[in-house]
Amino acid sequence: MGGTRLAHARVVVTGAAGFLGSHLTDALLSAGAEVVGIDNLLTGSLDNLAHLTREDRFRLLEHDVTGHIEVEGRVDLVLHAASPASPVDYLQLPIQTLKVGSLGTHNALGLAKDNRAAFLLFSTSEVYGDPDVHPQPETYRGNVDPVGPRGVYDEAKRFAEALTFAYHRTHGVPVHVVRIFNTYGPRMRMEDGRAVPNFVRQALAGEPLAVHGDGQQTRSLCYVDDLIAGMLAVLEHGVRGPINLGSRHEVTITQLADAVMDAVGVHPGIVHVDRPVDDPEVRCPDTSLARELLGWEAHMTLAEGLERTVAWYRRAA
Repeated sequence: MGGTRLAHARVVVTGAAGFLGSHLTDALLSAGAEVVGIDNLLTGSLDNLAHLTREDRFRLLEHDVTGHIEVEGRVDLVLHAASPASPVDYLQLPIQTLKVGSLGTHNALGLAKDNRAAFLLFSTSEVYGDPDVHPQPETYRGNVDPVGPRGVYDEAKRFAEALTFAYHRTHGVPVHVVRIFNTYGPRMRMEDGRAVPNFVRQALAGEPLAVHGDGQQTRSLCYVDDLIAGMLAVLEHGVRGPINLGSRHEVTITQLADAVMDAVGVHPGIVHVDRPVDDPEVRCPDTSLARELLGWEAHMTLAEGLERTVAWYRRAA
């Protein structure tokens, strides 16, 4: 379901007040869809949706999706984005994270099933854990510690994927699963805890940037506009997945810190701090499938993406 079909679709977006959920809501409205957002505002913010106050084709239901979901009227598509997504959040909210990945996914799939609607799951590169295959293709089954502190997020998403495919096989629900790699951009909370907002906050304050470990661990960072374009392409082409969406441009955390300082225009230096438990050594997607099936890849350079992100943080301050 994509392109002109979205212009006539009524779409439910769980986690609509979050970083990615709000950007996707904007894209769906731009495509002509009607959007019903659902969010309990645990980690989302009404500020992300404030510009939609007078938009007739959008309404927000403040509701916890771990409880039964009821939406009046027809539903053509359910996009399940609800979940704490940063390590700071899911380490502070471990049980809520597991519940939204299990009960929340179950309820969102039930809504899709009852309305004969399609379903798209926001999954994550964290299903690969601390990978021993690099870059990570969709066929890689992962290296996850189910009882480690990060397991609450990793296993919640792995369970969500399994449940999504069970609903497809058992009930015939049309499903799509996207595995989202590190994404950044406007609307990420300054206190989010992930590298980009942490570094931007510290640089804007003139503080040294706190780099975990020796800073040689790598990430690949996708600007949010590129990611949303990939999601719409998944719907347009009807790709079931799982499919990786992310940037192939891999940088060390030290290189990322340097790039943020360049974008902010100050260079307060770096301090090294202890690395979190189970912090992945590498993270980079194999996006061959996305290029082959969707004709999609991330285009925004890190320098330009960071420039746009820093400009937004300055305006939002």
